[in-house]
Amino acid sequence: MSLLFKSRNSQNERQKKSFLAAPYFFFINLIRQGVHSLGEMWRTPLASLMTIAVLGLSLTLPATLYLVVKNVSQVSSGFEDAAEISLFVKETMSEQQTQTLVKRLALYPEVDKVEFISKGDALTEFKQVSGFGQALEYLDANPLPDVVIVTPTARYRQPNTAKQLLQKLEGEREVDFGKLDIAWLERLNALLSLLKESVITIALLLLTSVTLIIGNTIRLSIMDKKDEIQVMKLVGATNTFIHAPFLWTGIWYGIIGGLFSFICVALMMWWLGAAVSDVAGVYETSFDLIGLTLTEFGILVALATGLGFVGSYLSVNRYIKEIEPDKV
Repeated sequence: MSLLFKSRNSQNERQKKSFLAAPYFFFINLIRQGVHSLGEMWRTPLASLMTIAVLGLSLTLPATLYLVVKNVSQVSSGFEDAAEISLFVKETMSEQQTQTLVKRLALYPEVDKVEFISKGDALTEFKQVSGFGQALEYLDANPLPDVVIVTPTARYRQPNTAKQLLQKLEGEREVDFGKLDIAWLERLNALLSLLKESVITIALLLLTSVTLIIGNTIRLSIMDKKDEIQVMKLVGATNTFIHAPFLWTGIWYGIIGGLFSFICVALMMWWLGAAVSDVAGVYETSFDLIGLTLTEFGILVALATGLGFVGSYLSVNRYIKEIEPDKV
């Protein structure tokens, strides 16, 4: 009986080792096929480089447009943060009444900051900016009114909410009228929204073309190895075993194409950086282009890899099934 139990225990141990070894050998075989597929691409460097360049350039355009939207959005957000409402005080109001208005406006929950500019300070600033300082000396009286500059909170800096706040502030009895130059910001937001939609549309078209390019490349590779695939099926190779090298080829195309695209985008941003700095210097400001972050780089490569896998899978699943030994 002890020999019988010993035999059963040894059999269970062998089954357990075999069960644990199966994933290990599957992983090793998968890595081996990936390396072999990379070697196949290396044996045809010109064709592989041309395919990678096409894929990389196809991904470069949507990535560049994305960065354009990203940088324009940064500029737009800076303008929105600087949104201000100018309130012109009635000429009949005394200085004490105006100061009371300023204190009352500062208590508004929609208001972040209030700044008072007297008519005297406004005239002095106008003389310095306009260049008509000597001509203004001949005026009998100061024609400029007192002005209260109101900076809304972040919630009320959007076009719609800022207009609502303007109407509320104009209801104060000391205020003659208010001004909110928000039309240009609405046009900028509309153009930015149109640009975002255009980027999404162009990106979908180009990503579809990337999938088709990879699929067609894998199809040509399958047709070139038709005889080899028929022999493999004759000796009992499964479709999964035959699929793996071609799937790896698509994945490698995607990975290397994504890296190529990132390099192109980085070089383009570096090339345009100096020109943008010169234009910003003309307007006496500074602006630095924002490139792809590490996370965005990972998304770009992952997206390219996914497209490579999908394109190769569609071709492999379609054409390898049609290759059978009896059709030799």
